[in-house]
Amino acid sequence: MADEECNHACGGCSKEGCGKRDMHEKLHEGSSVKKVIAVVSGKGGVGKSLVTSLLAAKVHKDGYRTAILDADITGPSIPTAFGLAEERAEGGTMTGKDGKQEEFLKPVTSAGGVQIMSMNFLLPHETDPVIWRGPVISGAVRQFWTDVVWKDVDFMFVDCPPGTGDVPLTVFQSIPIDGIVVVASPQQLVRVIVEKAVNMANMMNVPVLGLIENMSYVKCPDCGKEIKIFGESNIDGIAKDFGLSVLARIPIEQKMSVMVDNGEVEALGDGYVDDAAHKVEALLSKN
Repeated sequence: MADEECNHACGGCSKEGCGKRDMHEKLHEGSSVKKVIAVVSGKGGVGKSLVTSLLAAKVHKDGYRTAILDADITGPSIPTAFGLAEERAEGGTMTGKDGKQEEFLKPVTSAGGVQIMSMNFLLPHETDPVIWRGPVISGAVRQFWTDVVWKDVDFMFVDCPPGTGDVPLTVFQSIPIDGIVVVASPQQLVRVIVEKAVNMANMMNVPVLGLIENMSYVKCPDCGKEIKIFGESNIDGIAKDFGLSVLARIPIEQKMSVMVDNGEVEALGDGYVDDAAHKVEALLSKN
């Protein structure tokens, strides 16, 4: 099948020999990335960037080298969570295997040691809008993979924009994803949200590691009672229907909100995504 005829629905492809081709973009020759985890959702506003930040910080605390590729080009919030909103990415040159000088980008490293590349690091000002059409945005995501030198990364987390459009498709078809984490909130449409994300992963032959429910509850500061402000969650039943695990239930907390807004996500204590982090870390032990 010619590339222009491919719809990238690998799960339903019957073309002989098609599945043997590697359609992924080539990682920069100066980079090393062992495992890539995409954090996705079928809709926006569920907290994918928060989950991405918590996972990268936790896995790094557990002794692994982590990185974040911020694929949410038009709405990046990862730099703010890590206190890097004022930072700008630097470039460099290196001699390639062919002896020619090649330009590359350096990721920005957080205080805790997480390597991060985000569109905000390339803009003159943090609040400058990215008014680009889909193909240009997709090209930027590919360049974050091909033109950035990622140093000795054990786990890279990709913060995907919501839905199943151009950019999530670019991530799935351009980057060798080892697993995805689906983020949802305890609202009525959660089944549709999860099913969209899971179906896309299945079409692209990418394993789903599990579900994370964000904004799961609020704990009363006086009596400790958990208040389900979105109503009773159906996440367990949905996970069972899809044969998945619920990896975390993240509460709504003032402390968390304030610390993330202040760029202190790495200072948050453990417990929010521990099980999810262990599920991710197990991918290396399987090799």
